[in-house]
Amino acid sequence: MIEEILAPLKDARRVLIASHLRPDADALGSTIACALWLKGLGKDVTAWIEDGVPEKFRYLPNHELVTAPPDSPEKFDVFLALDTSVRNRLGTVASAVAPGAIWINIDHHVSNELYGDINHIDPTAPATGQILYEIFLAAGVTLTPAIATNLFAAISTDTGSFQYQGTDARTFDAGSGLVSAGVDVASLSRSMYESQPRRRFELLRFALNRAEFHCAGRIATFSLTLADVAELGVIPEDNEGIIDQLRSIDDVRAAIFFEELPEGKVRVSARSKDPALDVCKICQMFKGGGHPMASGARVKGTLEKVKEDFLKVVTDEISKRD
Repeated sequence: MIEEILAPLKDARRVLIASHLRPDADALGSTIACALWLKGLGKDVTAWIEDGVPEKFRYLPNHELVTAPPDSPEKFDVFLALDTSVRNRLGTVASAVAPGAIWINIDHHVSNELYGDINHIDPTAPATGQILYEIFLAAGVTLTPAIATNLFAAISTDTGSFQYQGTDARTFDAGSGLVSAGVDVASLSRSMYESQPRRRFELLRFALNRAEFHCAGRIATFSLTLADVAELGVIPEDNEGIIDQLRSIDDVRAAIFFEELPEGKVRVSARSKDPALDVCKICQMFKGGGHPMASGARVKGTLEKVKEDFLKVVTDEISKRD
């Protein structure tokens, strides 16, 4: 499969690399690492993410390579779509790619819809950054400190700092190899885990005060309305990681975050602490997806209605197993 990926890239002149809406460090780190690799090979490389690079990820080396897509389509020989399970999660990037490009889809989500001409999906990898590390290793890519740092950030954040299910010997091998290539772990970790704006702290305080418990305390939820967002002055990237505070409670088996969106939809983020409770399957019922223990969906409807419907399904799933 690696040769199948490398073959069209070898002959390509213009390459686009992109990832999903509201990117996390796996999306961005993977995108930047690939851009640096291909630029080093002399390719004409473009990197797009609809939202650009959120403020909180500007510690990533060479983050300025990633920009928002243009309004009109551009021609590319190859399009690398990274860490994106469904085509529509690419947002306006997909429509900015003119026909004729070979689409290569590299991802680790079990719910990936195989929308590429070439699909390399490895659900056993806890991060797309790990898949790329293994591709780079097989291809004999020289890992510069900047490439290594982006891949390490991708893996570290998507594994909850090497804690989540799916983290295995392969993951630690990748981490070790990246550190050997020049990652400053202490400095990078401070940027990833110990640097946040005051507004995010205020959001966390708000969330903990508004947390609700359901199903005899086995489900914890937090909801954020558009009015709350305006009052707190927060931006979308501030939400990341808050759901993990709810999941950390002893008796909680599932944590769910409901966020009201301007377009009459609700963003649902679901986390499971019980391998028997597959939140990916639940999110797929709402046209979402992700991982068995960490998934999401964007659902049309009011916050209260989406919350009611989603909670009913999760409660039913937990009740079946008790």
